[in-house]
Amino acid sequence: MIRQCGTKDFETIFAIVNDAAQAYKGVIPADRWNEPYLSREYLRHEIDSGVLFWGYEENGDLAGVMGIQEVQDVTLIRHAYVRTSQRNQGIGKKLIARLMTLITRPALVGTWAAATWAIRFYEKQGFVLVTHEEKEQLLRKYWSIPERQTETSVVLKYRTG
Repeated sequence: MIRQCGTKDFETIFAIVNDAAQAYKGVIPADRWNEPYLSREYLRHEIDSGVLFWGYEENGDLAGVMGIQEVQDVTLIRHAYVRTSQRNQGIGKKLIARLMTLITRPALVGTWAAATWAIRFYEKQGFVLVTHEEKEQLLRKYWSIPERQTETSVVLKYRTG
């Protein structure tokens, strides 16, 4: 079942993100890695900034989460993570398919350039990589991230038509 997450899910979202983000350790630039990867404070900041999390629930437990955030004239896919023990079961695909039914604006997603598995996942869901120049413009316009993260990230947009 896919459902909107609420306040009661905060600690579970925190746990899922930090479990799944272990895949980035040693892959993304070392100066971009944090322990935990996403702090509780930053997760609160993201939610307070309008990231609305949706979760894939199985047997009463959340197995994966994915957020959407409306920023100006686009919707960003944010913080898409599936528990390590439940990867490769179609959970991410089901989550993004559901979220795409809710989105009425152009959709963008940013991820680490070194996270080739994430890029492939989004491409399989109908997203396409933007050019380097467009990435630079989009990251500065729609995200609030450090310059170093901009340098080491990519942006994909949902292919329409």
